[in-house]
Amino acid sequence: MQISAINRCCPKPQFTSYKNGYENPINRNTEKGLAIWGSIGGSALVGATAAGIGSCFIKSGAKNRGLKLGGIGAAAGLLTLALTLPAKLYDTKVRAFTREKEMDVFSRDRELKSNILEEVDNEVKDEDISLDQKINHYASVQMANKGNGMLIKGV
Repeated sequence: MQISAINRCCPKPQFTSYKNGYENPINRNTEKGLAIWGSIGGSALVGATAAGIGSCFIKSGAKNRGLKLGGIGAAAGLLTLALTLPAKLYDTKVRAFTREKEMDVFSRDRELKSNILEEVDNEVKDEDISLDQKINHYASVQMANKGNGMLIKGV
């Protein structure tokens, strides 16, 4: 399965599948990398905030002020990273698994409908099959597509 790039002209991704197989567009490694980078960014923000708060308490004329503030910020950032990263990785793994299964169901359903409609189309083009049978098959497919389960056929 290929996913086209999202741009201004086409804001929704277009899914096109190959005829030879199925490929799930959810990539767990990408999800994991995004979670790591998000956690690093949040920890850097916490470290910068801690250094900013520390600058209020350390006098401006103090010896090695920058080094002390950097140490405070780095310690706060590393502590935040150590506490939040495992939970974010676990949560990302669970969400990626769930989204992968949802996409499997969606893609398989779409592929199945496509195959059924291809068969109905081939049947319509076949001249040996009677018109009544073609209409019955088409009506059955349309009712299944809309979710209506009852079909009353005349005898």
